[in-house]
Amino acid sequence: MAQNTTTGTTQIATSAPGAAAGKTTVVDPVVAKLAGIAAREVPGVHALGAGAARLVGNIREAIGNKDLSQGVKVEVGETEVAADVTIVVEYPEPLQEVAEAVRKSVARTITELVGMKVAEVNVIVTDVHIPGEDDKDADQVEESRVL
Repeated sequence: MAQNTTTGTTQIATSAPGAAAGKTTVVDPVVAKLAGIAAREVPGVHALGAGAARLVGNIREAIGNKDLSQGVKVEVGETEVAADVTIVVEYPEPLQEVAEAVRKSVARTITELVGMKVAEVNVIVTDVHIPGEDDKDADQVEESRVL
């Protein structure tokens, strides 16, 4: 396995018996996307990314261009991957349990789908989502307290 640091790719040699000679190249954004998908599948994760990233992500999603790697940063070495995953947790989920589940899910996905070791998965909890917090009806107008 080798990494081309100038283009941000990971090259994985093929050595299966009977397989044709060649190499497989996995670019870093693919690893980040896989990690993002794995993190979103964890119960208790409301969203990925910090405030500004989520705002941009909501705009992108509204126009049909969802960024599955939002809130995920990966560093790919020759044989290992390190990932930082930023999440928003649903209230009243236990933060440490959700973070640990995200860590395990991301590590398992990278190991199984990319075929590389995982050095570390850092989980950053930036917010807690309270159900109903941003679910107000648009037609429900608050009555003004002043004239």
